[in-house]
Amino acid sequence: MSTRSLTIFIIAHVLLFMITTSVAQIVIDTSGEPVEDDEEYFIRPAITGNGGGSILVTRNAPCPLHVGLGNSEGTLGVAVKFTPFAPRHDDDDDDVRLNRDLRVTFQGFTGCGQSTDWRLGEKDATSGRRLIVTGRDNGAGSHGNFFRIVQTQTGGIYNIQWCPTEACPSCKVQCGTVGVIRENGKILLALDGGALPVVFQKE
Repeated sequence: MSTRSLTIFIIAHVLLFMITTSVAQIVIDTSGEPVEDDEEYFIRPAITGNGGGSILVTRNAPCPLHVGLGNSEGTLGVAVKFTPFAPRHDDDDDDVRLNRDLRVTFQGFTGCGQSTDWRLGEKDATSGRRLIVTGRDNGAGSHGNFFRIVQTQTGGIYNIQWCPTEACPSCKVQCGTVGVIRENGKILLALDGGALPVVFQKE
């Protein structure tokens, strides 16, 4: 093989590797298309028996609203949008990336007169698990609103984690993966206690 041919061969493989790596970092919806930050999606359990799509749930008081799942598996839930923490360097790049901090915001709902951003709440007194509620985190660093999507071992199926290492790189946080708590006929989202595999269905 000549030096020129070898150079072309190496460049082609490097480009293929870069393209493959880039595609592997993109979140995919149930249609096999990239999840985009300017579109609305339903977050649904990937495994039957876990309930329907993500919804806003009242618990012991009307506000704040908690994040939960519909009791019926046929429920699409309330659509969300994803807003990446890191600014875009390319205006045409609106694909949502794996393992990057982002906000998850329910669309078309204004209950409680507050933000419908997902937020890490306080620990549940009974289970000791941290619940997912809605509203803006106005505390130091304001990193309670930032979640991330991580790949499971199955393509197109994901977990959602709270681990805001981009939003607050100097913070010492106890990261966790979103799972469910069943309480009084309701399905609430909370960290740990068994991960909830999810898919993203475009509205």
